[in-house]
Amino acid sequence: MESVLQKPLMISAKSYIHSRERALSDYMTELECVTYCGLYCDLCGGRGRISERAQKLRQSMEEEGYTVWGDGIPGFSEFWLFLNNLCDPEKACPGCRQGGGPPFCSIRKCCQKRGFDICVFCEDYPCHRITALGKGYPTLIADGMRIKEIGIDKWIEEQRKRVKTGFIYADIRCYPYSVPDD
Repeated sequence: MESVLQKPLMISAKSYIHSRERALSDYMTELECVTYCGLYCDLCGGRGRISERAQKLRQSMEEEGYTVWGDGIPGFSEFWLFLNNLCDPEKACPGCRQGGGPPFCSIRKCCQKRGFDICVFCEDYPCHRITALGKGYPTLIADGMRIKEIGIDKWIEEQRKRVKTGFIYADIRCYPYSVPDD
């Protein structure tokens, strides 16, 4: 599958502009699940396992009658709202491009400042921030190199296949790790 930015565009200037805007829109839609650091959002437990487990808990609590009498428990309304948000992966975390993830993320800030969609395209990759994050996410740097090797479109296809296997980053995440602020 070729990149949407490499597809041939229409002949007229108006068609060219419209097609280019649509290609960029398609490209950004594809990137919505790719973090600035090069992780794939749908491999996060918040988008998979946590949502599934929250749905099971909600169903069990509904069967036990919590929706009828739970409001009498202090903090239940807030908990129920939180649980319902966990059940919907888009509400749990929309992804770092849509304002999710840690607001203090120095990788996102650096990437935006330098004008990159993904930091793997930066000449300094892997920098000290990525190396530090890679201590917690052992596939991070290898995935970044894979993006460079096969391109973002094919890499996204591979990640979609990875999602279908049930793999999530928490399966291999290592602690402790931290990302420098600078």
